[in-house]
Amino acid sequence: MSADKKAAEMTAEQEYEYYADPANQEPQGPDRRRKRPMSTPVPVRFPADLLEDVKRAAEADDRSVSAWIRRAVEHELTRSA
Repeated sequence: MSADKKAAEMTAEQEYEYYADPANQEPQGPDRRRKRPMSTPVPVRFPADLLEDVKRAAEADDRSVSAWIRRAVEHELTRSA
């Protein structure tokens, strides 16, 4: 069973334990690069309650907060175009 398939069948706790072992931290396959380079960071402030909602949504999507916000912005830009 491949590491990716094995990880897909684990709970978050099991995944944490699996990848805590340095033997399971070896990169697999070819390097992956972003489709396009990132620009300089843009500081954005959110009200505390909205930021908590964003954090929960990002966690539910298994994404970082930054990746979740980027996806939301891309979605809004394509929706209004």
